Amino acid sequence: MAYGLGLAFGLLTITGCIHWIVAAWLIGRLGRETPPASVPDTPVVILKPLHGAEPGLRENLMSFISQDYAGPTTVVFGVQDPHDPAIPIVEDIIRTTPERGMTIVVDSRQHGSNPKISNLINMISKVPDAIVVLADSDIRVERDYLSRIAATLQRPGVGAVTFAYHGRATQALWSRLSSAAIDGHFLPNVIVGVLTGLAAPCFGATIALRGDVLDRIGGFAAFSNVLADDYAIGRAVRRLGLTVEVSLSPVTHMCNEATLGELVAHEIRWAKTVANVDRIGFLGSGITHVIPLSVVTAVLLKSPPGILLIVATFLCRCLLLQAVARRFNVKAVSVWLLPIRDFFSFYIYLISFLPSRVRWKGRDFMIEADGSMIARRGSK
Repeated sequence: MAYGLGLAFGLLTITGCIHWIVAAWLIGRLGRETPPASVPDTPVVILKPLHGAEPGLRENLMSFISQDYAGPTTVVFGVQDPHDPAIPIVEDIIRTTPERGMTIVVDSRQHGSNPKISNLINMISKVPDAIVVLADSDIRVERDYLSRIAATLQRPGVGAVTFAYHGRATQALWSRLSSAAIDGHFLPNVIVGVLTGLAAPCFGATIALRGDVLDRIGGFAAFSNVLADDYAIGRAVRRLGLTVEVSLSPVTHMCNEATLGELVAHEIRWAKTVANVDRIGFLGSGITHVIPLSVVTAVLLKSPPGILLIVATFLCRCLLLQAVARRFNVKAVSVWLLPIRDFFSFYIYLISFLPSRVRWKGRDFMIEADGSMIARRGSK
């Protein structure tokens, strides 16, 4: 019995290694996006929902303000708590950069259970006749970010633009583990999914679409009770017969987790979001946890080939992470951190199958089968 299970786990492990080798090969062949030949000067409205003053917030926000873009740009910052520590940072940016069109909206009204969407609804009273850019506060971009968006949205049939992202740690161990998950699992899987046509993602870290498209999908109010609001926005755009272009020149996700509790809460919410969007795909992603699977195989087989499989999976993962580091010019995950990260990812994967409760911005929510969120009683 144990030997048969060992063979089964060994087969899963080998399949996962093949997946990562293919991912490394695709990353190595991935071309670099060329600068757009022509960029329209369409007006742009950037919406920045904020919650707290995480490390590097000012630098993150300034990367959106300091864009090399010829068209008129308005930046709207939104908070729901009048005592939010992000407010003084935003007020200082507005005061010291008066030549930029910026405003801050402080509004505590709730519109459904999704706190981010509630914030966005408060920030924008009507859909503008412009490109609308949504970007999380922990995202940092290059100076050609808006130019790339505007050029892509002028292509026929394109309804929205979204960006993959890589991680950069701002804290000690826990944020480094968060960054390692992005660079070692999320980003390679996105590249494989997009290039093979197996995935049609839309990432809430940054989404851009024309105002008329946002209006046609029902505005932000249509997503006020949905956990995976980014995926739902992308799906709604595609239902119009338009495409969602995924840029594989990633923006930077600043990883700010300062404690184990923050890391676990964030990754469980992320895992449950992915599972809700694509249950079969999420179940199949279990094969990507090759180091833990190889250890299980070795324990069950109790033979030298099991030990060799552990070594092979470790080398396979190192190959992938080096490919990511070279292609995207990011710091590779430390060798000693790799097995810790992979076992932690496997743990998150397993517990994500437990009853659907997530914690988001200090509140607890239950997740229904249709992906809607319901705030738990007593959660504020």
